[in-house]
Amino acid sequence: MEKRNVEIVVISDVHLGTYGCHAKELLKYLKSIRPKTLILNGDIIDIWQFSKRYWPETHMKILRKLMKFVVEGVDVYYLTGNHDELLRKFADMSLGSFYLQNKLILEIDGKKAWFFHGDIFDVTMQHSKWLAKLGAIGYDSLILLNSMVNWGLNLLGREKMSFSKKIKAKFKDAVKFINSFEDTAAELAIENGYHYVVCGHIHQPEKRNILAEGGEVMYLNSGDWVENLTALEYNHGQWEVFKYEAKNFEKDEVELGELSDGEDLHGKLDVNILLQKIKLGIG
Repeated sequence: MEKRNVEIVVISDVHLGTYGCHAKELLKYLKSIRPKTLILNGDIIDIWQFSKRYWPETHMKILRKLMKFVVEGVDVYYLTGNHDELLRKFADMSLGSFYLQNKLILEIDGKKAWFFHGDIFDVTMQHSKWLAKLGAIGYDSLILLNSMVNWGLNLLGREKMSFSKKIKAKFKDAVKFINSFEDTAAELAIENGYHYVVCGHIHQPEKRNILAEGGEVMYLNSGDWVENLTALEYNHGQWEVFKYEAKNFEKDEVELGELSDGEDLHGKLDVNILLQKIKLGIG
């Protein structure tokens, strides 16, 4: 597969370490691009739900690929989210072309862009973190159940379904929260003179201009790699939402370099082996 040159790529809400993470698909996507700048906009590693019992090899491969970008000189910005908030104590750290920050402001072709995860707008996160963590466990369980149902639907030749999207569509409060989130981000961006505001957190990919009192801003959300499998790409003055489609990545996985002979993509990786690989500089 010929790699695509992309000026800026933004991904968020990967949730490595959870059953819902589509690491295999994300790895294919990362191997298909050659970015100049990669922005990881929060919740890349799900520290809230991290467990020694579940860390598949594909999740390790994502980390290796990200580190390979750094070695190749790609500017990689890791912006912290709520699920990886433990990293916030190390914010403003840099190593080569890797930068760990809580937020990021970039000037892109003469326009100012404001990047941050977005959990600051979540009232539950601010006042009932225990409830947010409980909800995260429930969400991951729902995704796991959904994947099993979709497996059965696939065998029957029927279209897959998303429990989470159906629930969000059914409850007006969920839709209201998303709209409020987007409007709040836009209003703050306009107040501060930004042309773009780029978030994650709500797992809702979006690209739209929002007009508010004081001006207009382009609101962008990179979505997630749990349900939507989306990223943001910037090229030649234009932002686009990239949507992963399996049919566009049908090339043999071995040719893509994802697998070595006899390697199990879904096998569990022992933490001791993981630590040993890191020490050896492989991970």
